[in-house]
Amino acid sequence: MGEIVNLRRVRKARAKAEEQAKAEANRAVHGRDKAAKADDDAETARRRQRDRTLDSSRIERDEPET
Repeated sequence: MGEIVNLRRVRKARAKAEEQAKAEANRAVHGRDKAAKADDDAETARRRQRDRTLDSSRIERDEPET
């Protein structure tokens, strides 16, 4: 005799395997490693610091009324 199988569990297991395969494909296409993300975050922080420094050093000139 064959083994008794719960069809609900089989369907759920098959769906889970398909989702995992799709997630793996998406990670390969869209994924970046931790170092790349850290580099982008550091670059963003440097850019923000530079903009703050430039804005605080800006000399505002009053334009004469005509």
